[in-house]
Amino acid sequence: MKKSVVAIVGRPNVGKSTIFNRLVGERISIVEDTPGVTRDRIYSEAEWLHSTFNIIDTGGIDISDEPLIVQVREQAQIAIEEADVIIFLVNGREGITAADEEVAKILYKSNKPVVLGVNKIDNYEMQDLLYEFYSLGFGQPYPISGTHGLGLGDLLDEVIKHFPEEDGEEEDDDRINFSLIGRPNVGKSSLVNAILGEERVIVSNIAGTTKDAVDTEFQKDERDFKIIDTAGMRKRGKVYESTEKYSVLRALKAIERSDVVLVVIDADTGIIEQDKKIAGYAHDAGKGIIIVVNKWDVVDKEQDTMKKFEDDIRQQFQFLSYAPIVFLSALTTKRIHTLLPMVVEVSENHSKRVRTNLLNEVIEDALAMNPAPSIKGQKLKILYTTQVSTKPPTFVVFVNDPDLMHFTYERFLENRIRDAFGFVGTPIKIYARQRK
Repeated sequence: MKKSVVAIVGRPNVGKSTIFNRLVGERISIVEDTPGVTRDRIYSEAEWLHSTFNIIDTGGIDISDEPLIVQVREQAQIAIEEADVIIFLVNGREGITAADEEVAKILYKSNKPVVLGVNKIDNYEMQDLLYEFYSLGFGQPYPISGTHGLGLGDLLDEVIKHFPEEDGEEEDDDRINFSLIGRPNVGKSSLVNAILGEERVIVSNIAGTTKDAVDTEFQKDERDFKIIDTAGMRKRGKVYESTEKYSVLRALKAIERSDVVLVVIDADTGIIEQDKKIAGYAHDAGKGIIIVVNKWDVVDKEQDTMKKFEDDIRQQFQFLSYAPIVFLSALTTKRIHTLLPMVVEVSENHSKRVRTNLLNEVIEDALAMNPAPSIKGQKLKILYTTQVSTKPPTFVVFVNDPDLMHFTYERFLENRIRDAFGFVGTPIKIYARQRK
């Protein structure tokens, strides 16, 4: 299900990062009493009343023409474009400033639902400070205190009222949705064109919600696909990349809607740290994953060049040991024909369900091969195993004591399950539960 997006917007130094950290339950944003310290957008996931949503912390919108401030303002404006609902944050102790009025003008033009949060209202005696903020034109101002966590429930109650309703359109169960993610200039768009160029059977082009992500439906070998192109993701922390930083959020939204994610790597420049971070987004989301090494045509080939590159990938991406690797060239279309069959295989594994009796036979054989070790004189006993869900395949192992399930033995069981049933390209999850 698509998650709604909430952006926290306001001038510098009104407490946006403090509120963000309160809502996500972690100290993610840097909190410092210095205007402009949040120079880029930070995103996370939050939950309220059974609604899970993505939330964005932004740098303050300032009316200065200094280069840094201009770029921070651009980032905030992009966050506004991405958001379904905007929390407009002001400082209750300072009253309305000229910068607040400038932010309000930007928000009027967005035509997005805006919920006004008046921060730094730390006690009931300060309620009289609220009345001035009605003049901003966003209806009822909600008194909150980021420092003490006061009033956030009422604020979020109002926010989730404005979440867009599900459009009711049912996804085609037989269609495979896959996206391409990766840093800029690895050839994702060229890869999309190469895939579609072989098809000649494009059903429809659906404009995406952002100017740099387009969903395209097509058919190949009587299978329906939807391919989602995304902008490249670059390393955080470089202010001049303000627009591209928001492509991370767009890629996360694409990942959410995907069955399979293609992590695209540039064979010419090789693997960099950011490639691993990008792949981590898809892994954490529990999606099927294929590692695609593009631009293989420009690599100087020697003996075992491909194997050496693959070994390097396996070393660098140890958390993706289940992901197949495809070497190809979008430019020359060499090996492009191998990609879609792999997408189909990974998608099928991602939704695969194993019969309980077969699963337990495999687990029993695994126990006979490698009995569970004792921990502090206590021995783990596995009583029963069952698969509880798919996408990704998820298993519950009922045991005498979950604390006795060491992660190394859990990994051993995962490997035995993979050996028996495949699951190429998909993460699998195993949870130990005490049988009551």
